Amino acid sequence: MENIAIIGLGYVGLPLAVEFGKVLNVVGFDINRERIGELKKLHDRTREVEPEELKLSKHLTFSADVNDLRSSTYFIVTVPTPIDDAKKPDLRPLEGASKTVGGVLKKGDIVIYESTVYPGCTEEICVPILEKLSGLKYNVDFFCGYSPERINPGDKLHRVTTIKKVTSGSTPEVAEKVDLLYRTIIKAGTHKASSIKVAEAAKVIENSQRDVNIAFVNELALIFERIGIDTSEVLEAAGTKWNFLPFKPGLVGGHCIGVDPYYLTHKAESLGYHSEVILSGRRINDNMGIHIANKVVKLMAQNELPINKADVLILGITFKENCPDIRNSRVVDVIRELQSFGISVDVYDPLADSEEVQHEYGLGTIKSPSKKYHAVVMAVAHEEFKQLDWNAICYENTVVYDVKGVLDRQRVTARL
Repeated sequence: MENIAIIGLGYVGLPLAVEFGKVLNVVGFDINRERIGELKKLHDRTREVEPEELKLSKHLTFSADVNDLRSSTYFIVTVPTPIDDAKKPDLRPLEGASKTVGGVLKKGDIVIYESTVYPGCTEEICVPILEKLSGLKYNVDFFCGYSPERINPGDKLHRVTTIKKVTSGSTPEVAEKVDLLYRTIIKAGTHKASSIKVAEAAKVIENSQRDVNIAFVNELALIFERIGIDTSEVLEAAGTKWNFLPFKPGLVGGHCIGVDPYYLTHKAESLGYHSEVILSGRRINDNMGIHIANKVVKLMAQNELPINKADVLILGITFKENCPDIRNSRVVDVIRELQSFGISVDVYDPLADSEEVQHEYGLGTIKSPSKKYHAVVMAVAHEEFKQLDWNAICYENTVVYDVKGVLDRQRVTARL
């Protein structure tokens, strides 16, 4: 049996480790000792893996000790690749993971990266770190592969094994080994790319394409609002054509769609090309939170509701429905803009960790709504919100703004 080390046990690494651990020897490694302790007790705070699944992964062990990686022959890196405040790639987690692997790398080992990066990053940034820390030579003593993650947090239908996997390697022989490795667990099959750069590029354009498409319908929403027609109704009518793409307007956050386009445009700019379409789409999507907040304030004024010191309830702060992940949540943009008007904002999200929200954004959350509000913003469509008693939280003229377009049309004042 092969010995595999999974570096990083978040939304991507843990499900991958669990599946490999059913058939191969796996060490799931993370620098967060608290996370390791929880996983040893069969608890996954991300809700991606149930305790029963962890029990089924017979060959999987968890560790925060680097020495436990030394017997591995395959290292799969699944750490986050965020952006900084200037919207530039923040490669520190990737560089740190590469240093960790480089310190235990042996001759013949293969390092596979799954983290989303710009084309060329693996060989331009990661490989030199591996060479320096290990004293080994790339494509002589050790090898690399790239197989982009395609995890969809909170999605119980599209899982690791049921999503086709793109694979690649630094040599044709290694590409075949990497492909064979993933084929041991991927039921949906694999696609072997011709090079690591091609595989990197394929991943980064997947989310860039979605981002541009969502930006288009967000722009439509801005236009149709001025015309005075409902965007959802327009999209429903247009969707009767067989080849119309079913995208909906909304807030675009999270660790993928709202981040990955900046990796591609960063690489383009380093080569002297300034992106037009991609960055234009990013600007539209990044400003939607401010637009939503301002629309809510205008509706409150039209309903003769107070603005300064008004009470507004925000439903949801995670970046998507039925998922506890708060990374790069654009709901925060709505909250900040409302607060700039002197509005008192309560945030209710039964899935988000209150301590994490406080640490990440400096915002408190409430355990449950216990009063009436001048406005309620449905920002995230968690299943739990279907049980809300709207009469208990709304006055007769409360503004209800439905960002997600999931509430009964008769209940809402307006929707995006």
